[in-house]
Amino acid sequence: MPATKWILATFLLLIAISIEARSQSDWSQWGGPRRDFTTSSKGLAATWPATGPKQLWTRPLGAGHSAILASGNTLYTMYSQGDQEIVIALAADNGKTIWEYKYDAPQAGMNYEAGVGPHSTPLLIDDMLYTVGATGKLFALDKKSGKVAWSHDLWKDYGGRKMDRGYSCSPLAYKNTIILALGGGENQTLIAFNQKDGTVAWKAGSLDMSPSSPILINVDGQEQLVAFLGKVVAGMDPNNGNLLWSHPHVTEWGLNITMPVWGNDNLLFISSAYSGGSRVLKLTQKDGKTTAEELWFHRRMRVHHGTAIRIGDYVYGSSGDFGPAFFAAVNVKTGEIAYQDRTFPKSNFVLADGKLIILDEDGNLALATATPTALKVISKVSVLKNLAWTVPTLVGTKLYLRDRRTITALDLS
Repeated sequence: MPATKWILATFLLLIAISIEARSQSDWSQWGGPRRDFTTSSKGLAATWPATGPKQLWTRPLGAGHSAILASGNTLYTMYSQGDQEIVIALAADNGKTIWEYKYDAPQAGMNYEAGVGPHSTPLLIDDMLYTVGATGKLFALDKKSGKVAWSHDLWKDYGGRKMDRGYSCSPLAYKNTIILALGGGENQTLIAFNQKDGTVAWKAGSLDMSPSSPILINVDGQEQLVAFLGKVVAGMDPNNGNLLWSHPHVTEWGLNITMPVWGNDNLLFISSAYSGGSRVLKLTQKDGKTTAEELWFHRRMRVHHGTAIRIGDYVYGSSGDFGPAFFAAVNVKTGEIAYQDRTFPKSNFVLADGKLIILDEDGNLALATATPTALKVISKVSVLKNLAWTVPTLVGTKLYLRDRRTITALDLS
């Protein structure tokens, strides 16, 4: 091999190793490294002792549902205390506070019967942390110090739609922007801010807003922003917000909450509770025009606000709203429900090394495998005492969990 080719091959190998290492050591956004609640973590124990995985530390934390981010030896999340919201950085090895940033977030006029915010999960990009609280206040903070670089009030500054249960969209990075749901008027379904200075890159869309968070997909070579909105699921150009396609999906009160699930076969799965149900669209794109063909729709699977993960030809999720919520498996190509498992109440989970790490709302943690024929629970233990609606964060073999009062670190090796 010529020297130049050898150097290039070595360089590409180092990049691949670096990316793999980063995916093991960072959880920088809602949904993890790939925004799909999966990680390449290895070395997880095949089973747990009866007492559960080793606890590294636990400490009190205020209310809220924000997930936990991780970068190096630092964790980031948000919580509330009275009429204030707090962004916090903690040491990953012992849970001690590194810094906090507090700001006013009055609860008057909010409907927090389903739980006090913050609901949104922050976003880490290089040295900056982007956060949005339940009252629509957006901050760009230095991740090392918590110092504010810039900020906006989405409701007051831009007339964004005030959601009485609290703003919940988790920001998405695209090129040099962050993208958020805004609502509240014409041509501002979504808004993109420049990461560096907070200036508006674009506002676009006149569709109803929902609590869901957007994802990025690639349809036959074209990057698209998928937003699960109040009455439709839509594809938009992430460079300017221009609408590329939309498809109806109507749910009571416009509460489409979960993120869509994208597959490399161009199948898009969406699901919501109440009257929403689930459907799969087949997306195809040619010469900038996208066609969205509905393959199936039914209401036998209704993912409320938990995670949905695709493994092979099946999507797994916790299905149910006001009544029981069952762990369900659905074939994305046919819509056939493979099974509904009653082992857990409403749950969130992440996928790593072929295993699901499941946290149910009662605070039970489980190690399991999911196949098209059954959910096999390998180990199960009670770890949290309060209502736990926050998805777990897995970094390497370290698992970080929170409920509405505490944050806990476990070692799953």
